[in-house]
Formats: sequence, C-alpha cells, structure tokens
Amino acid sequence: MTYLLLFVEFFKIGLFAIGGGLVTVPFLFDLSEKYTWFSAKELTDMIAVAESTPGPLGVNMAIYAGFGAGGILGAIIAVLGLVLPSVVIIIMVARLMDKYQCNTRVQVMLRGIRPSVLALILFAGLELARIAVVDVLAIVLFLSLVAAIRIWRKSPIFYLFVSAILGIVLQL
Repeated sequence: MTYLLLFVEFFKIGLFAIGGGLVTVPFLFDLSEKYTWFSAKELTDMIAVAESTPGPLGVNMAIYAGFGAGGILGAIIAVLGLVLPSVVIIIMVARLMDKYQCNTRVQVMLRGIRPSVLALILFAGLELARIAVVDVLAIVLFLSLVAAIRIWRKSPIFYLFVSAILGIVLQL
C-alpha cells in the first residue's frame, strides 16, 4: 500500500509542480503533514541534501522521501511517479507547440501560470526560513549569504560549500 501511495502522491506532485524543483516543496510540506514518511524538520534536511547533490532537485527529493518511506523500491517508485507526468506532458507539448505557440490564448495562459509558480516558490522559501532560520546566528548567516549572492553572483556550489564550512565552524 505504501508503494501505491508513494506513486500516487509523487505523480500528483509531478503533475502540478509547474516551474521546477522548488515548486515541489509546498507539496512535500503537505506530505509531511499527511503521512509519517518524513517530518517538516526532515524536509529541510532533504532540501539541503537535494540542493547539495547532482541532479534535479525534485528527483533528488523524491529519492530521499521514497527511500525513507519504502527503501530502494520506494525511491524508484517515487521518482517514477514524479517524472511520468512530465514525460507525458513534454511529449504532448512538443507535438503541439509548433502548431499553437503563436496562439494568443496559449500565451495568455502561460503568462497566467508564471505568477502562481513564483508564489509557490516564495511560499516554499518562507516555510524553509521559518524552520531553518531559528536563531540570531542563522539570521545573520542567511542575510550575509543573500547579500553575498546579490553582490558577487558566484556559483551556487560556492555558497553551499561556504555554508557547509560555516556550519561546521560555527556549530550550527
């Protein structure tokens, strides 16, 4: 039963997480409340691991959550559930885009979806901040990293590496 639930829940996430991996985070928060697969605190760890490892964020998180819920088979099933809608939709869109890309209704629909994707990403960021930024040191680190990213625009890998070192040194 767990495997079927994993497939269905991650299929729904894959179907509606328009905009990339970070958009999966609000859906995963819902899963953390609905099932005992992982807690909201574990979700922040999942995101840190998923952001720090190669591969798409959503897939990495599906692997992490699926493995926690059902081992290796659970991870495979969660990933299949997550990517199957995208594969089907991309095949359909690729076939139809040439025909309808100049259609005004399609362009308006896509412009309407963009703000909702931004809202989902912002919601995910605010939820993560609520869980991860819990003391003055974390707030200072967060604000320093935001400023550094804005000023220097280095690779995300650089900031993850610096943050990992700071976490060790500062015993976060």
